Amino acid sequence: MKRFENKVAIVTGAGRGLGAQYAKDLAKEGAITVIFDIREDDIKTVAEIKAAGGRADGYVADITDVDKVNNLV
Repeated sequence: MKRFENKVAIVTGAGRGLGAQYAKDLAKEGAITVIFDIREDDIKTVAEIKAAGGRADGYVADITDVDKVNNLV
Protein backbone atom coordinates (compact mmCIF):
# COMPACT_ATOMS: atom_id res chain seq x y z
CA MET A 1 0.00 0.00 0.00
CA LYS A 2 1.20 3.48 -0.86
CA ARG A 3 1.74 6.07 1.84
CA PHE A 4 -1.24 8.31 0.92
CA GLU A 5 -3.51 5.69 -0.69
CA ASN A 6 -7.09 7.03 -0.97
CA LYS A 7 -6.27 10.20 0.96
CA VAL A 8 -7.15 13.58 -0.55
CA ALA A 9 -4.35 16.12 -0.91
CA ILE A 10 -5.21 19.73 -1.75
CA VAL A 11 -2.29 21.59 -3.31
CA THR A 12 -2.48 25.30 -4.03
CA GLY A 13 -0.31 26.89 -6.68
CA ALA A 14 0.21 23.46 -8.22
CA GLY A 15 0.24 24.63 -11.81
CA ARG A 16 4.01 24.87 -11.93
CA GLY A 17 7.20 24.90 -9.91
CA LEU A 18 7.30 23.41 -6.44
CA GLY A 19 3.52 23.16 -6.16
CA ALA A 20 3.36 21.04 -9.31
CA GLN A 21 6.14 18.79 -8.04
CA TYR A 22 4.43 18.36 -4.67
CA ALA A 23 1.17 17.41 -6.41
CA LYS A 24 2.94 14.86 -8.62
CA ASP A 25 4.82 13.36 -5.67
CA LEU A 26 1.64 13.05 -3.61
CA ALA A 27 -0.14 11.38 -6.55
CA LYS A 28 2.73 8.90 -6.93
CA GLU A 29 2.18 7.97 -3.31
CA GLY A 30 -1.50 7.24 -3.98
CA ALA A 31 -3.15 10.55 -3.04
CA ILE A 32 -6.21 11.83 -4.84
CA THR A 33 -4.69 15.19 -5.71
CA VAL A 34 -6.85 18.31 -5.93
CA ILE A 35 -5.06 21.22 -7.54
CA PHE A 36 -5.96 24.87 -7.07
CA ASP A 37 -4.29 27.49 -9.21
CA ILE A 38 -5.22 31.04 -10.13
CA ARG A 39 -4.59 30.54 -13.88
CA GLU A 40 -6.54 28.03 -15.93
CA ASP A 41 -3.53 27.45 -18.19
CA ASP A 42 -1.60 26.15 -15.18
CA ILE A 43 -4.00 23.31 -14.40
CA LYS A 44 -2.06 21.15 -16.89
CA THR A 45 -0.51 19.34 -13.93
CA VAL A 46 -3.79 17.39 -13.67
CA ALA A 47 -3.27 15.91 -17.14
CA GLU A 48 0.33 15.02 -16.29
CA ILE A 49 -0.73 13.19 -13.12
CA LYS A 50 -3.51 11.31 -14.94
CA ALA A 51 -1.13 10.34 -17.76
CA ALA A 52 1.17 8.81 -15.13
CA GLY A 53 -1.74 6.75 -13.75
CA GLY A 54 -2.61 8.99 -10.80
CA ARG A 55 -5.90 10.55 -9.75
CA ALA A 56 -6.26 14.32 -9.86
CA ASP A 57 -8.71 17.12 -10.41
CA GLY A 58 -8.06 20.82 -10.91
CA TYR A 59 -9.88 24.02 -10.12
CA VAL A 60 -9.19 27.62 -10.97
CA ALA A 61 -9.36 29.56 -7.73
CA ASP A 62 -7.85 32.59 -6.08
CA ILE A 63 -7.04 31.28 -2.62
CA THR A 64 -7.45 34.77 -1.17
CA ASP A 65 -11.20 34.40 -1.87
CA VAL A 66 -12.14 32.51 1.29
CA ASP A 67 -15.76 31.86 0.25
CA LYS A 68 -14.70 30.35 -3.07
CA VAL A 69 -12.10 28.11 -1.43
CA ASN A 70 -14.59 26.96 1.21
CA ASN A 71 -17.11 26.10 -1.50
CA LEU A 72 -14.53 24.14 -3.48
CA VAL A 73 -13.37 22.20 -0.44
